[in-house]
Amino acid sequence: MGFSIIIPARYASSRLPAKLLMDIDGKTLIENTYLRAIDSNAKRVIIATDDERIRKVALDFGAEVCMTDQKHTSGTSRLSQVISDLNFEDHEIIVNLQGDEPMMAPSALNQVASNLASSGMSVATLCEKIKSSEEYFDENCVKVVYNSRGKALYFSRSPVPAFRSNREVDLDLCYRHVGLYAYRAGFLKEYAMMTKSDLEVAEKLEQLTFLANGFDIHVELANASTGYGVDTVSDLKKVKKEFQK
Repeated sequence: MGFSIIIPARYASSRLPAKLLMDIDGKTLIENTYLRAIDSNAKRVIIATDDERIRKVALDFGAEVCMTDQKHTSGTSRLSQVISDLNFEDHEIIVNLQGDEPMMAPSALNQVASNLASSGMSVATLCEKIKSSEEYFDENCVKVVYNSRGKALYFSRSPVPAFRSNREVDLDLCYRHVGLYAYRAGFLKEYAMMTKSDLEVAEKLEQLTFLANGFDIHVELANASTGYGVDTVSDLKKVKKEFQK
């Protein structure tokens, strides 16, 4: 089974502008993420950006780059342009690795691509167990509920599943969504025609538009640690600390 990885890389992050060009252990954040991707079984890795500064840095470390429009509001939207511009066939499997994930395990990238191929669902993603009540109640931690077949039932920033009392929270039932996706190129072409669902607008979660349009999402526990994404200065400090170990 072959697959490609596309890394959406936006310069103008609202919480930490220019984060992809910040230094982690002597390399930019985007290069560290790229190195995780090329350590996977992907046959092709592409950085998709709308910024000339990111393009230049990526070309300097040898990456393939596809320039995209500035209008995109999500990584999936940016990928939909890439697969059109580069003439991907509908059956080809595409993994969406966010540019700010420098600790993503290459085996997790292989896992999500394999799960898409074997599940028969339209999209595949991963999750991890929530380890604390603090994380469970954090709106920045996206929760996912899924059934015994691995089919996602819902994603939310709110605490789900909800318990009748905070004292009754059972963390064995609580899972954090890992923002890593696999889809076929044909799905991305369909996504480009979708309107944001009311649920996506409410929760600011693009995967809710997939569900609202009737597409199934496969969910499985990640087979390796996916580390930290970098959204804030605090996140950047944590990642730098991990790279120094």
